[in-house]
Amino acid sequence: MAVTAGQVKELREKTGAGMLDCKKALEEANGDIVKAGELLREKGLSAAANKAGRIATEGAVESYIHAGGKVGVLVEINCETDFVGKTEQFRTFCRDIAMHIAAANPTYVRREEVPTEALEKEKEILRNQALNEGKPEKIIDKMVEGRIGKYYEEFCLMEQQFVKDPDKTIDQLLNEKVAAIGENITIRRFVRFGLGEGLEKKQENFAEEVMSQVKL
Repeated sequence: MAVTAGQVKELREKTGAGMLDCKKALEEANGDIVKAGELLREKGLSAAANKAGRIATEGAVESYIHAGGKVGVLVEINCETDFVGKTEQFRTFCRDIAMHIAAANPTYVRREEVPTEALEKEKEILRNQALNEGKPEKIIDKMVEGRIGKYYEEFCLMEQQFVKDPDKTIDQLLNEKVAAIGENITIRRFVRFGLGEGLEKKQENFAEEVMSQVKL
């Protein structure tokens, strides 16, 4: 597949990798920007991959309170320097992440944080579902591994689709910011409070309600 200059430019802006590396990655990925970005990261050629090991202890603790005070979020996002931590670009990113957490309600930042016990319980549920569907025993384990990816996408922040742009994950959004800002950025931790959480109350779609308050 022929790769256009526009595709190379877009991938370069997103990853910070060299133009020739971007062109080769796009050719290998048949023009798929997302896949090409992943290939660059795997090869350590993207700006995000090159900066991932650098210490990030500055940054900000950002808050988001949903209109009416029904949902509140605090999230700590780190960067390398105090200067970057005070820029509007970084703070806007922090606000977007806090708003996303309010809407999408993740449980963990990344898949490595999922407790083994919770993961094994989910695998058991998925295995029983496959058995109840009458799937052959020999393919069930492979099916479970495939379906567990959906679990990560639902509960792990980095693998969720960004509520303001579902075409990219939070991990992809983060890597774009790393390339644009030029520093390592890490979403360290968050806490989300829902009014009356744990108490019996009527069900509400917070994701839709939060997004209705956001000007896209």
